[in-house]
Amino acid sequence: MATAPPETRPSLLAREHLPFATGAVALVTLGAFENRAVSTVLPTVARDLDGLWLFGAASAAPLVTFVVATTVAGLWSDRRGPRPVLLAGMASFVAGQLLSGLAPTMTLFVGGRLLGGLAEGLFDVGLTVLVARALPASLRPKVFATFAAAWVLPSLLGPSIAGLVAEQVGWRAVFLIGVVLLGPVAALLRPAMSSAPARSGGSSSGSSSVASTGVATPAADGPSQPEGPVPSRAAGWAVVAATGLAALTAGGSLLPRGGLEGPVGGLLVLVGIAALVPSLRAILPAGTLTGAPGIPALTAARGLLGAAFGTTGGLLPLMLTEVHHAGPAAAGVSLTITGLFWALGSQVQGLRVVQDRTSVATRLRIGFGLLTLGMLGPVALSLEVVPMWLGLAAWAVAGIGTGISSPAISNHVLTLSTEADQGRNSAASFLAPSVTQAVAFAASGAVIAWRADQLGGGVFAVIMAGSVAAAAAGLALARRAAGPAA
Repeated sequence: MATAPPETRPSLLAREHLPFATGAVALVTLGAFENRAVSTVLPTVARDLDGLWLFGAASAAPLVTFVVATTVAGLWSDRRGPRPVLLAGMASFVAGQLLSGLAPTMTLFVGGRLLGGLAEGLFDVGLTVLVARALPASLRPKVFATFAAAWVLPSLLGPSIAGLVAEQVGWRAVFLIGVVLLGPVAALLRPAMSSAPARSGGSSSGSSSVASTGVATPAADGPSQPEGPVPSRAAGWAVVAATGLAALTAGGSLLPRGGLEGPVGGLLVLVGIAALVPSLRAILPAGTLTGAPGIPALTAARGLLGAAFGTTGGLLPLMLTEVHHAGPAAAGVSLTITGLFWALGSQVQGLRVVQDRTSVATRLRIGFGLLTLGMLGPVALSLEVVPMWLGLAAWAVAGIGTGISSPAISNHVLTLSTEADQGRNSAASFLAPSVTQAVAFAASGAVIAWRADQLGGGVFAVIMAGSVAAAAAGLALARRAAGPAA
């Protein structure tokens, strides 16, 4: 009797998956380079355009539009597929890079950063949905790890290249490089986008089934989650949330200034809070603010992760410049460490032996535990009580923890979602950290604007200590984020 041939395990290098993997990794690499380059030169831009008081606003601006972009992109992806979402992201990316690179004032530069956040939100959700539609479930952890690995080269070379270009040519050239690179990246991604289905073939009913992509519904892998808000209402509330974040960001920058600007800033802060609180309850999964088990707690954990790691990572180059008097290239070393060790953590998390022998709750506890411990390094470095190598070594530990936690959250969100709501739930998991980082940057931006003429290490230490507290809160939430059965 003839025997069936042995089954082969799916591989990203297989002919049917390689076009998607190549194009997606190229886009992630471009986004990583832009992220590292902008973070490296941002202190230089703020000084050159006489806009240090808007440093917090420039840091938070992409997060404001990211809120709207992720919500719209999630709904758009569920209805029309990821292709139009990614194309819109590319158009926004070009516009944002050009405006930032040519901006004559810090205010216009912030406008370019707003467009950059729009592009990032469209890219993140579009690619995540493309993963779910184009790949079998067994390849998802590996592709998320590959996305993290795509940050390695930009993290190694991006800060030094951006710093060198800023020092030798000028910081404006850094933004124009991204526009040039998008052309070949779009050409690589085009086959993968064209082959993706325009609509989800699944159902939102939550019935037990496995889609043709191999993505299991919650009936097979976990409990059904509460349905999100009606799509049109979600988009409207996302605009309200973005308006609230914009008001908080602008208000935080104006609040410490004299004359009429101070009271206007205070009013904007109050308006921002009034808009943000109800809108978050509407656009995030029910139970997110209380950490309900499953997708709500995963979303909350992602928010705490963004507040902790993103805020400190965004301020490290400025701290190294102001406290340790490092130049753009030297200050960019912290960003190199961020990307390299994030990628290392993601690779470890994606190993089959790790996936088989550890639970989601265990991986999240390890990730957030390393993050909490590692975040103490930048605090000590701000106070100049440890040598720079030791403070940055601790930051590397935090990077490993983030690399373990972030893809674990992304993969588990897809596992607990139906195919019909993958876009909405993925969007929520990206939305939460954009909100928490924007709020954190608004607060830290107010402190920086207040102390712009005397930025000492104590200012950065206080801000980064708040990030340590956020990481510890994420550690406490790890078990609930894994789900009721964890």
